[in-house]
Amino acid sequence: MNHPHDVTNALLEVSGGQPGAMGRLIPLVYEELRRLADRWIQEEPVGHTWQPTDLVHEAYVRIVNQDRVCWKDRAHFFAISSMVIRRVLVGHARARNAEKRGRGLRGRTLATAARLSKESGLHPVDVLALHEVLESLAKQSPRRAELVTLRYFGGLSVKEAAEVMGISESTAKEHWKFARAWLVSRLKETTG
Repeated sequence: MNHPHDVTNALLEVSGGQPGAMGRLIPLVYEELRRLADRWIQEEPVGHTWQPTDLVHEAYVRIVNQDRVCWKDRAHFFAISSMVIRRVLVGHARARNAEKRGRGLRGRTLATAARLSKESGLHPVDVLALHEVLESLAKQSPRRAELVTLRYFGGLSVKEAAEVMGISESTAKEHWKFARAWLVSRLKETTG
């Protein structure tokens, strides 16, 4: 893994419009984005056609085309990346559902139970169900929903997510504990 300062410096150069900065950024973030994509693609249903590279490229194009973003550091980059990855995955799931409508098939499935709570006993859920439940959480507690997005879609640790959000690690842990329990409960209702 690259040193976080290398990524931060490259992002500051990109924000400053320095020639060649984007070329220096790509190799610094590609492997971590690829790791996130691999994690998501492993959860695709049997017979899927999406490859990790597809997700990385789609997300990366959207990330670097963020005209209004003034990149601050590596954590900021991966915070934005987690939100973009979520949008890409939800868009992909909606497109698949639209293609399969009428055949009783659900979209992309995720082993959400394993990630949100090993003890929950949840069965795999649709990424759209997770998205809808997160949207509901965001109405009640936007900060908790943001934390879930950073951790679940962006792969950030509690400490990294706390840094991005500008909150203490202990507050982030409390938010995570509440949000995880709330999501598990709502997903059980959805899939139950």
